[in-house]
Amino acid sequence: MTYRTLGKTNEKVSAIGLGGYHLGHPPDPAEAVRIVRSAIDRGINFMDNCWDYYLGESEKRMGVALRDGYRQKVFLMTKFDGRTKESTARQVDESLQRLETDHIDLIQYHENIRLEDPDRFFKGPIEALMDAKKAGKIRYIGFTGHKDPLVHLRMLEVAAQHKFEFDTCQMPLNLMDAHFRSFEHMVLPKLVAQHIGVLGMKSMGDGNLLKSGRVKPVECLHYALNLPTSVVITGCESMAMLDQAVEAARTFQPLTTAEVSALLAKTRDAAMTGEFEPFKTTQQFDGTAQHPQWMA
Repeated sequence: MTYRTLGKTNEKVSAIGLGGYHLGHPPDPAEAVRIVRSAIDRGINFMDNCWDYYLGESEKRMGVALRDGYRQKVFLMTKFDGRTKESTARQVDESLQRLETDHIDLIQYHENIRLEDPDRFFKGPIEALMDAKKAGKIRYIGFTGHKDPLVHLRMLEVAAQHKFEFDTCQMPLNLMDAHFRSFEHMVLPKLVAQHIGVLGMKSMGDGNLLKSGRVKPVECLHYALNLPTSVVITGCESMAMLDQAVEAARTFQPLTTAEVSALLAKTRDAAMTGEFEPFKTTQQFDGTAQHPQWMA
């Protein structure tokens, strides 16, 4: 496994991170535990999760998996949906309980997908996070979003107005995003310039990129790994998917300009309508829009 530095934190994290959402998918919770522990045994130390994934089941399964000394081997990240100080504090505490840990290494503001979300972050949630940080419950703070790069740019602008520096930012980085409402072109350069840790997600667009018939899983992972990412988070709901992710990390070599151009040429036409990135063009992936009570 290759390890990279997480922005300005100096933390060493695995280039591949284990996505938390998909851990709620296996019917048998023991299978999710086996996936997590196998990933750690094979060198993956970055764990992704969220307070709302499978209504908390994904965090609970990861908590079980991190028993027996496994917690000490990982950099643990989760996310929260709260848009008030009270809801943020409550969700942080619930995540700590489910994950069976006394601290979360990285907490992230989930679904920064509306233009008002940056403003809401600095009118309540940030206070709860600073309190949690002082109490030793969290170490680093970041934000995530999948909808539109303009919302991420606004978050960076509002953060600068408040003289606040995020440690990380999570966003879609894939072979379709490069052509359509592109986080890679609009947001990534600013993150690199500000030394904010880059967490790539949706390298395969939850499988949608593969449905285009233009790219293979390993090509998707290699493309994202080739960007200035600290971690490429990928969901693994089976041991076969974990094998695929580990093999992609093992075989990765920096892509040449010609190789990148060839991959982008294969996806250009299919990418232009956003059909294969429905998280940008529909509400299908907007959990906080479908369940506004999660933000309350």
